[in-house]
Amino acid sequence: MGEFWSKMDHRQYRRSTSYSYSRDYMRGLFNYSLSCCVNSLLQSFSATTELLDILNKWYPSDGIEQSNVPQQFKIALLAMRDKSHPAPHRDFLDSLYYHAIRRGTQQDADEIFHIILDLLQKQMPDVCLAQEIRSLYEIKVETQVQCSKCLFIQREPNSLFSLPLAIRESENTLESCINSYFQLQNLENGEEHHCNQCEQKQPSTHGLKLVSLPLILCVHLKRFRNDRGFTRKLHSKVTFPDNFNTGIFAAGQSENVANDSPRADEHYSLYAVIVHIGTAMFGHYTAYIRPTQDQKWYYADDSSVQPARWADVQDTYKGCDTAYLLLYRKKSCNSSG
Repeated sequence: MGEFWSKMDHRQYRRSTSYSYSRDYMRGLFNYSLSCCVNSLLQSFSATTELLDILNKWYPSDGIEQSNVPQQFKIALLAMRDKSHPAPHRDFLDSLYYHAIRRGTQQDADEIFHIILDLLQKQMPDVCLAQEIRSLYEIKVETQVQCSKCLFIQREPNSLFSLPLAIRESENTLESCINSYFQLQNLENGEEHHCNQCEQKQPSTHGLKLVSLPLILCVHLKRFRNDRGFTRKLHSKVTFPDNFNTGIFAAGQSENVANDSPRADEHYSLYAVIVHIGTAMFGHYTAYIRPTQDQKWYYADDSSVQPARWADVQDTYKGCDTAYLLLYRKKSCNSSG
C-alpha cells in the first residue's frame, strides 16, 4: 500500500508542477469537448514520422471538401510543429465529428485509432498512398482450423491495425499475452467445426497464426472486461519492454509466411504509450512519446507537455494510470523527421 501511494503522490506532484514544454516536434493540444483521446492519439501520430512522409507526397486539389479527414489530418500534423499556431487540431477534430464520432462523449482509444486509419484510407484520393498508409500499420494473420480426424487445415487470411491482447487478473508480461493470443483452442463437445474434407462436423483445433508484422506495430492491451452486462477496468500488472526481438512471436508464426514475415533477428522499439486514467465509466487519456529527433521521453496531457523518464512509463504497468495502446517501430525502418 505504501509503494502504491508513493507512486500516486509522485504522479500528482508531477502534474501539479507541470508546465508547457515545447519543441519543434512536440507541443501541447487544447482539450476541446473531451478531446483528450484524440489529442493523445495525435501525439503518437505526430511521432510516427513515416506517416507524415507518406502524407507529404500528397497535394490535395483545390476542390477537395473542407471536411476531408486526410487533408485536415495532414494540416494538423504540420501545424503541431508550428508553436505559433493557436489551434493546430481544431479543424481535424471537426472533420472527425462530421464523419465518425460524437462530440463531447467518452471515447475508446483503440476504436478511435481504427476510425482515423479507416477514414485516412477511404477518403484519400490517391489509391497508392492509401495502400501505403494501410501497409504501415497492417498486421497480417491467418485463422487456422484443423480437423482432428483427417488433419485437414482450413485457412482464412485476415488483417488488423492493432494486436488485441487479453490480460489476466494476475500479473502479465507482453510475451505471455502474445502467447495466449496465439494459443490453440479445442472445438469439441458441441462446438465441432464442419470439415470440408470429411464433409461433416468434426472435433477440431482453432487458432490464429502470424503471417507478417508492419513497420509500426500497435498493441492493444484489453483492460476493459464485460461482466454480466457491466464493464469494468482491469488494473492488473502488464509489463512491456522498451525494445523486443520478434522471436517472442515464434510460437504464433504461420507456416504460410509472407515475404515481409518477421525474422528472429528483427527488433522493435517502443516510441509511444497511450495511457488510460480512471475507470471504465469515467476516464482521461494521456500519452508518453519518444520522438525520433532526440529519443527522449515526454509526457503529453492535453495542453501540457513535459520531459519524462522511462521509469515514469513503467509506472503505467498497473494501477489507475495504465498503458492501453503501445506503439512500436521496427528498428530497421529509416524515415525522415
